[in-house]
Amino acid sequence: MGSQINTPSPSMLLKPLKYSKDVVAGTCGGIVVTLIGHPFDTLKVRLQAQSIANPVYSGVVDCFKQTVSKEGVRGLYKGMSSPLAGQMAFRASLFTAFAQSKKFLAGQQEGGLTQPQFFIAGGMTGAVISFTEGPVDFYKSQMQVQAIKAAENPGTLKQPSMVETVRSSIRHNGIRGPFQGVGATMLRNIPANAVYLGSFEYFKSLTCEKYSCKPSDLSVPALFSMGGLAGSLYWALLFPADVVKSRMQSDSIVKSERTYKTIPGTIKSLYRQGGIKVFYRGFLPCMMRSTPANGIMLMTVDKVRNYIDGL
Repeated sequence: MGSQINTPSPSMLLKPLKYSKDVVAGTCGGIVVTLIGHPFDTLKVRLQAQSIANPVYSGVVDCFKQTVSKEGVRGLYKGMSSPLAGQMAFRASLFTAFAQSKKFLAGQQEGGLTQPQFFIAGGMTGAVISFTEGPVDFYKSQMQVQAIKAAENPGTLKQPSMVETVRSSIRHNGIRGPFQGVGATMLRNIPANAVYLGSFEYFKSLTCEKYSCKPSDLSVPALFSMGGLAGSLYWALLFPADVVKSRMQSDSIVKSERTYKTIPGTIKSLYRQGGIKVFYRGFLPCMMRSTPANGIMLMTVDKVRNYIDGL
């Protein structure tokens, strides 16, 4: 009699998938948001990081035209290898951290989470994911501002590759290299994710309460609208903190050559250079990106999680 071949049951195969649903859904969301939002992010970072006294670009349209004319469409995707790989890990950690934060808060009481607790869970998530998002944003910013440095010093600078940038940061600063500006990342991320994730959950619960439905019943257009609004609130309220972060992360890798060494020093220096309007440089491309990119990402994450739950 031949030996029996034991094949795993469908339920055994689905168990690991369901256990890691936040990782899978977050990874899908990271891919989508990077492909759609990176060109807008490139314009935002270049406008934020250029010299205030002698700007390379007069505005968002000029930045777009110069980028495409000098570097082609590929210039809009400068440094995308860092966020594409990094955003997959970052978004996976973001939604896993948010799920765990909600679980932790729910375990401290009976019943479901209150509305304020969704915002608290978002803030907790922002603190945790700063340590994955910080390095991704740092390398992305370093690559994106190379065009500005080349324009300010024509013919004198060879633009380094991503690998060379990574090596340089570690050579000069050791293990701390990828975490340049991580304090500014936390300054932005804690309140920003409280607003972003908290408001998305609030919009969903409010809609479900009004129409007597479950969150999994919400349509694609409804989730897109809620995600887009949550993303717009994130950036509209916390954009100045992002400017500070971008300045610190796009500064010199060599510590002794940096202009922006501390958060208070960066804020004072920027304000002296151009007043309050300096903290809104790059605001237009950021808001142009925030609604569609965040709407599609949060809708994707929610639908993927619901799909895995339904298997």
